[in-house]
Amino acid sequence: MKESRTVEFKERVSNTFLKTVSAYANYGTGTIMFGVNGSGERVGIQDTNATALSIDNKINDALSPVPRYTLDVNPRSKMITLTVEEGLHKPYFYKGKAYRRNDTATVEVDRLELTRLVLEGQNLSFEETEACRQDLTFACLAAKLQDAIGVASLTDDIEKTLEIKKGETHNVAGELLADANTFPGIDIARFGESINIFLDRECNEHISVLEQYDRAMDFFKRHYQYEEVSGLTREVKTRIPEAAFREAVANALVHREWDVDAHIRVSMFDDRIEVISP
Repeated sequence: MKESRTVEFKERVSNTFLKTVSAYANYGTGTIMFGVNGSGERVGIQDTNATALSIDNKINDALSPVPRYTLDVNPRSKMITLTVEEGLHKPYFYKGKAYRRNDTATVEVDRLELTRLVLEGQNLSFEETEACRQDLTFACLAAKLQDAIGVASLTDDIEKTLEIKKGETHNVAGELLADANTFPGIDIARFGESINIFLDRECNEHISVLEQYDRAMDFFKRHYQYEEVSGLTREVKTRIPEAAFREAVANALVHREWDVDAHIRVSMFDDRIEVISP
């Protein structure tokens, strides 16, 4: 046996295991095996029943809120297995701090992760929270909707149907789609023979994610598409597949963490394109 992100060994009971209880309740079900040393060898617990009662009391006294868990006492092997379930009412605190597992270690979460846990406990995502700005306009979104499905204008009802507005308040998702916002964007650079040589660069930020996407595609076409004349015909050639780049940029915008203050970075070379998303 060996330790992992979801399995921890404890030779004896000390309060340090309570940090791991917090971690499992916050980030995913896991087990703590008491009576096993760090090398995975079974050494046993002398009084399993009294120790199990002590574990039970420590969790109920020290964790807030108290997560769901089970204790399995094995009198033959003299081992106790504590299984902690991932909870719904996050964050789960031990002494006012929340924890997570980092491989086989248990570490305190930082401020950003704690904010995410709070939102998750409220069954919310960052994009569903109230936008910093409420003076939002949606000319770009309205034009896209008109082209795609023939919507004449972006009404209040449509905004609520798209879930970018609740009541009279726009959320972060709405701000991301607005013509102007407070968020980072896409930083695109076209390099020469090395990353020290910039042939072209463009940073699109604080604008609609729809506009960011369009500008990234225009930048791509400018550097990777050309026309080839053969006889009386003119054909557009693409040095790197446009569909692949289109998918990569779309995924970067859709799946990035918007509570991270960093740009999507697109690095373009002669033979490849690298897309790095926060």
